[in-house]
Parts: sequence; structure tokens; C-alpha cells
Amino acid sequence: MSESNIDQVLTEGSITELRSSFLNRDLSIEEAVKWFLSRIDSLNQSGMAINAVREVSTRAIDDAKNADRLLAKGRVCGPLHGIPMLLKDNILTADGMSSSAGAAALANFKSQREATIVCRLRQAGAIIMGKTNLTEFADYVSDVMPSGFSGAGGVVRNPHDIDYGRGQGSSVGSAAAVSACLAMFAIGTETQNSIQTPAAYSSIVGYKPSVGMVSRAGIFPLVPSQDSPGPMTRSVEDAALVASILVGADCRDTLSLLTVRPTSFSNLRHSNLTGVRIGVPRSHIASRPEFENVMPLFENCLSRLSRAGATIIDPCELPSAEQLQEIRSCVFRTEFKAALNAFLEDNDAPCSIGSLAELIAWNEDHPDSIPYGQSLLIAAEATRGLDDPGYRADRDKDIFLSRNQGIDAALAIHDADILIAPMGAAAKCTGKAGAPVASIPVGIDSIGVPFGITVFSAVGNDASLLAIAVEIDRLIGHRLIPNI
Repeated sequence: MSESNIDQVLTEGSITELRSSFLNRDLSIEEAVKWFLSRIDSLNQSGMAINAVREVSTRAIDDAKNADRLLAKGRVCGPLHGIPMLLKDNILTADGMSSSAGAAALANFKSQREATIVCRLRQAGAIIMGKTNLTEFADYVSDVMPSGFSGAGGVVRNPHDIDYGRGQGSSVGSAAAVSACLAMFAIGTETQNSIQTPAAYSSIVGYKPSVGMVSRAGIFPLVPSQDSPGPMTRSVEDAALVASILVGADCRDTLSLLTVRPTSFSNLRHSNLTGVRIGVPRSHIASRPEFENVMPLFENCLSRLSRAGATIIDPCELPSAEQLQEIRSCVFRTEFKAALNAFLEDNDAPCSIGSLAELIAWNEDHPDSIPYGQSLLIAAEATRGLDDPGYRADRDKDIFLSRNQGIDAALAIHDADILIAPMGAAAKCTGKAGAPVASIPVGIDSIGVPFGITVFSAVGNDASLLAIAVEIDRLIGHRLIPNI
């Protein structure tokens, strides 16, 4: 394979195409891994200095060599054999890399256990090249801290030469890495908008599975009733392929044992969109003022989907949309304290941090590590636990408004298959509902900012959502590789 063809596959190709190159011996896994590591070296801290990757694995090249040896013997580990990828730095690995969740207090935490999804990725043959930076503690430290900042990792820069603004989600390092072609794919996590929104602003695909579809064991928690890890990729087909590896019940994550899963994530492509009913929630979602400048692009997407045979239901309102937009609850801060304390205890007080209170005290002693303060951590510490009637009432209200009178109601009233919105306009609703979401890049707006759409559905409808999203991506998807 010529050098130009190698570059083309490694910057624009799919997981399936790269895997075929390995199987056909057109390219070795070691060559691919070294290509990505070289690109990380040239773009992460030098050149554009996007700072997407916090740490590179010392095992990556050896793992690649071993994967090549297995291929030479005719042994294929799985559908991700030899595929180079990155993990968000709130996901535990036992390979000598640190797992900090972005916190300076935990910068040197090296776990002895691996997250369940890491075990599944390794079993499928993936080569874990390193960890990506994130917004510290999944953006739950301070209400004025910009997205992309962490005490342990610094600031992540969007490869499209724009800022990741406040509230644009915490999986920015994973998004930036995939956008800049530093890996074939990365894993992010989402509680409310941390996969879908960074994906949209980075011109990549992001898929957040229904909560419980994928195990969270071995991942720093934020809000367990809403947390979900998922793939950040170049296409929806790639996302579905990775999802097929990640999904599954896990005794280390009780919720995953109670979740009904699709029998398969393979063969998802629709022959076309004819008969697919796509609902457009306008009120307090698509029609919010902050999305006004991208509405021409959004309307163009709807027109193109309609011409391709989809039935566009417009509007397709969520009955609870106004209440959802205005709701404020104690769910985040209450669950965060309880979950983080349990996680730190389960991991034997990493770096001598055994509780949220001890983390707050460490930060107070090291103020340079928290230049934006720690208002959210302090608010979480003041909560009264999961038995607090106020928390229980707020969580019940979240579910009622986001599911019963939200996504589920809109789908049922209008007999819609999925719902669609610009960028991360529906993130608050999908987050509280624990619903599946796929973010699809479709171009760039008038001022040079990547534009994307999100499609979402009811909890558990992941396979049907992805099947439709694959076809939407094929028809109107437009990933922009940054000029770096």
C-alpha cells in the first residue's frame, strides 16, 4: 500500500476498511499504531497543541506487535483486532496508565483493576493507545469552569480552531482526538450532553447508549441514574460496531442486569428512509434562541431527509418541554456525592482521597489546581443522601417530565420512530431520561463552526435508532477533517 493510501485509510477510512487492510497484509498493525502515535506527537503538545491526549500507553507498540503475530498465525481476536483507539481519562485501566478524572488530586492514581468496557475492548482486539483529557470530574467542579479544563490535564483545544465553550460537555478530549485523526475511535461518557455536544462541535459521530445498556463499572461516576459510556467515531456504522462490543450485562453494575438489550447491533442499515417517521420537537428545544443561527442548516437537513422518503412530523412537541427547560433539581449533586464516595472507597482511597470531603480539603490546600473554584463540589457535599425525600421527589419528577410526558409521549402521540434536533438542543431531556442519542456531523455553519444534528428515541430503542441513524449519516452526514 502506498504512503498516500495509508494516510487516506488512517484519516478517512472506517474501522472495517482498516481491519481489511490488516487482514490483507496491506498494512501492519504496528505501522498503523506508530502512524497514530506520531500524529499525537506532532499535534497534541506541539503544532496546533490541541492537548486532547493526556497520556500515551507504554504498551501500545508491544500490543500492536503481538496483534500482528496473532494475525500471522491466522488468529483474529475479534472485530476490533488491531484497531488503535483512546479512552477518556475517567475510565480505569490496569496497564500502568493513570486514571485521574481530570483531578490534580488524583493525577497519579494507577488502578489495579480495569473497567468492564476496557476488558471487552481488549478481548475484541482493540489497541488502547492512551487516555484523553476531559473536563474535570465530567464538568462537575465549578459552574464557571470552561469545558475542556482540568487541573490534571490543562485545556483541550478544538481542532477546528474554536473554543469548547461553557457547557459543551466533558468528553472534549475524546472528541478532539477523533476529529484530529489521532485514533480510529475513542470512548467518551455522557451524563447529560458530554458525548453528543462535543461530537457536534468537533464534526464527528457520538453515540450515547441508553443508560444501563453498557456497564459503568470501573468508570468515575457523576450521576449513576444518567451516566452512560459510548463511542465517538467517524461514522454511525463505526459507532454501531463498537457498541456491539460494549453492550452487555455486568454483575459489577446492577442497572446493567435489569436492562433489556437488542439481540444484535449488526446489519443495522435500512434500505432507505421510506416510511420512517421523524419528529421535530420545536418548542423549547429546536426553537431556542441559541440555535437561531443554525436553523437554516437544520431546515435543509429536514428537507433532504424528506426528499429521501422520510415522513417529517413538524412540529412533534414534547408535552413537558417548557417544564423541562425550567426544571432545577438536586439529582446531580446528591447522586454525585454518594457515588463518588462509594467509588473512592471501592478503590481504596486513591492518592489518599477517600471521600468527596477529602477531595474538597485537598483542593483547598492546592488552590492553583482549581482556578475556577469548586462550588459544585461544595454543594454536593452538603446533600443529605439518596434517602432524602427531596432527592427522591426530584428524580421522580425528572423521569416523569423527560420520559412519560417527554420523549415517550412525543413518540406515541405522533407515531414517530425517532426525534431530531440541532446540535445538543435536546441534551437536558435525553440526559434525564437516560435515552439513546446519536450525534451526526452534517457540515459547517456560516461562521465556520461545525454543525451537527442529534437523533434520539425512547430508552431501550438503541438498535432501531442506530439503524435509522446509519441511513441518515449515509444520506446527509458530512464529517469535516480539520485543516491542521
